[in-house]
Amino acid sequence: MSRLEAKKPALFISNPLTKETLSQSLSLLSGILKSCYGPAGRLKQLHNGVGGYVCTTSQSSAILSRLSVSHPVLSVLTASVQNHISRFSDCGLFTAVLCCSLIENFKSLNVASCTVVKISKHLLSLCMDYLKSEACGCRVSVDFGSLETLLCLVRSVLTSKPACMLNKPEVDHLTMLILKAFLSTVPCHVEANAVLGKCIIIPVKGRRVVDSSVLPGLLIETPEIQWAKPLAVKRTCSNLIKIALFCMSMSGDPFNPEEGTITVHHGISLEMAELNQLLNVGKQLVNDEVGLVVCQKVIHPSLKRYLKENHIMAVDRAGLSLMEPLSQMTGCKPIASVHSLSPSCYGSLKDVRVESFASKHFVHLIPHNTAVCSLILCNRNETAWDELKRACETAEHVLQLTIKEPLALLGGGCTETHLASYIRHKVRKTQDMDCSQTQYRLVANGFCRSLESVACSLNHDGGEVLTDMVYGHCWFVPSGFPSVSNWSDLVSKCGCGINGNTENLNWRLLQGQFGSPVIQGCLKDPSVKAADFLALDCFAAKCSGLQVALETANLILDISYVIKDQN
Repeated sequence: MSRLEAKKPALFISNPLTKETLSQSLSLLSGILKSCYGPAGRLKQLHNGVGGYVCTTSQSSAILSRLSVSHPVLSVLTASVQNHISRFSDCGLFTAVLCCSLIENFKSLNVASCTVVKISKHLLSLCMDYLKSEACGCRVSVDFGSLETLLCLVRSVLTSKPACMLNKPEVDHLTMLILKAFLSTVPCHVEANAVLGKCIIIPVKGRRVVDSSVLPGLLIETPEIQWAKPLAVKRTCSNLIKIALFCMSMSGDPFNPEEGTITVHHGISLEMAELNQLLNVGKQLVNDEVGLVVCQKVIHPSLKRYLKENHIMAVDRAGLSLMEPLSQMTGCKPIASVHSLSPSCYGSLKDVRVESFASKHFVHLIPHNTAVCSLILCNRNETAWDELKRACETAEHVLQLTIKEPLALLGGGCTETHLASYIRHKVRKTQDMDCSQTQYRLVANGFCRSLESVACSLNHDGGEVLTDMVYGHCWFVPSGFPSVSNWSDLVSKCGCGINGNTENLNWRLLQGQFGSPVIQGCLKDPSVKAADFLALDCFAAKCSGLQVALETANLILDISYVIKDQN
């Protein structure tokens, strides 16, 4: 027997923010996340210490789920950002980079943490009130009667994921497909309890991206398919295909002893009894004129053969993920027991076909009128496909959030610099905050510098980053030009693409000691309308990211002790 060791006392760490180890870890995490940010972000390869699968990505969802963070304070930060990603899918890196910058800037101030928290909450409320007001100059209304803004939203998501390895024609092709797939999930007739449909992503690896397509209904992969084309599927007198959906095993396996005991009389074969019961179900399906049987799990070969002899198509191993969209698409109720079979459980389909893509074979279930579709997603290799799948899911979620709140924010760093300029203009006025004006302006400057550092994180090539005094937008200068250059000759469009170099915008360096200068008057609103290409961000996701970043930073600033169990 091994010797028992005495329990070690818990480790108490007071004022963890003052410790050098946390500063180094925070700086390292911030550097990793900043280097991934934006369309020109650098890729990261992540794998565990014993080898195995290598993930190549720049997406926050993949990085944070695989990145091992040992410091408990940083675990709070990463958990908070991951929770935001689970709810909104987008703006994860924005949230994480902003949170790191806020912590670094706030803890460098000689201001009590309780005062910093109070002032920063006030600044956040100013930002949120401005973003939600009609006067907001960095907000775009999304018209679902026009495709331009929706295409910009989707294209912005795709181009911000460099590990997808997409060229412009591929981005344009996928943008149209994702929007087409999303619009097909929107119900034609809006009701009080309208529910969006489902888009199922079908993986096809090793093919060109432009081979991707969208089909109505569902595709179920069936590697052993041997049916002829066209399929001779039994139809009802109204020319419909009746479908039964089973969410139970139909393999005929004996009773599971873990579920209890069962008494079997001498001479009775439990296996034969199970099979006879399944065949009786098959006879009822034949009598009820069912043409298609889909089972989540396995169907016994004898039952399959019986159904095929009676012109009933049987598809098994459909998987749990397809149960809900199948039920939604066909109107059938999943059957959980052979004893609960009734005609009211059945649904119907318009047609069933066999489709082949690359070396894969599918059963294509075509509905009457439904909000379910299949996106056949192709990419050159497994790594690029995994990244593209995450990007497509994010784009779909962004569109779902936008249909609830039809707004978008300008991307390319312009919302961040515009908000920073707006806050600097607002704090010139005296605020009744139960603190000194110096403290108020110090915290406000740290808040604005944090927003501007997020915009600067989009620049990975060493060029200068500017902001203008008219709109408060962000401009990127190519590397290799001195800081005394005539900026008008070097920039053509701002980060989001809405403003061109057509007037005297009076640029200033953004990465200087004092950040962007104080605006003397209110910012001018640009003519906000969809251009050929605008960089746009999801309104709901970015507003949430702004709130989560500040609230998490305030929470971390307020930590006085870390108590760590050493056993």
